[in-house]
Amino acid sequence: MEKLILAKVSLADLKRLVNLQEGAVASYLWTKTDSISLTDNELRQVQNLKCRLSNCDTHLMNEATIWARGIYPLLLLAEQGNIQAWAEITLQARYPAFELEGVADGVLAECEAGLLTSPYLVVVEAKKGVEGQIPVFQLLGQLLVAAHLNWETDHQECQEIFGCYTIADSWKFLRAEVTSINTELPTMQIEYSREYVEKLEAEIILKILKKIVAKRVSKRSSEC
Repeated sequence: MEKLILAKVSLADLKRLVNLQEGAVASYLWTKTDSISLTDNELRQVQNLKCRLSNCDTHLMNEATIWARGIYPLLLLAEQGNIQAWAEITLQARYPAFELEGVADGVLAECEAGLLTSPYLVVVEAKKGVEGQIPVFQLLGQLLVAAHLNWETDHQECQEIFGCYTIADSWKFLRAEVTSINTELPTMQIEYSREYVEKLEAEIILKILKKIVAKRVSKRSSEC
């Protein structure tokens, strides 16, 4: 069985192991946030984030600094119910024909008794320097892992999983549907959002995160 490290997953790997179907960058229903509102407290915290970032050259910051100052605070604001933000999470899944393992920079995931159970949104922070890889391929690999982990829990044929990758303070979201998980060739359908710049659009980013989380909470409530 082929074993892939998430940080090194390439487009060639994905196309060899998965039936990858990519949609265009567009305004999808899940990116439309007119129905999502922010509380006064959330608005204050978002404004503080924007103020802290506005005078910073985020492209010169190291990954740990921009993560602490800009990325993780928005993930925390998106928490709802038992869905919590976690950082540096080990991910591993075994499909019939391949295995994936590695570390996610961050997740929004269901938690029970203080333990992470089902990752629903996975975050990749683009790395700088010669060791940096194109973040979208790493993210797609992590979404495959998250889909398998959720499938192990509920055994639903179609697994809907979200992700995003960040470059400095820019966010790009993805929505994936993974099917045929327990076969030699899983299918992965991808939708891409446009890029959002946190210095200018932090409110929109938070609304998208809240909409994604609310959808998960609603789904779990309907299953009870």
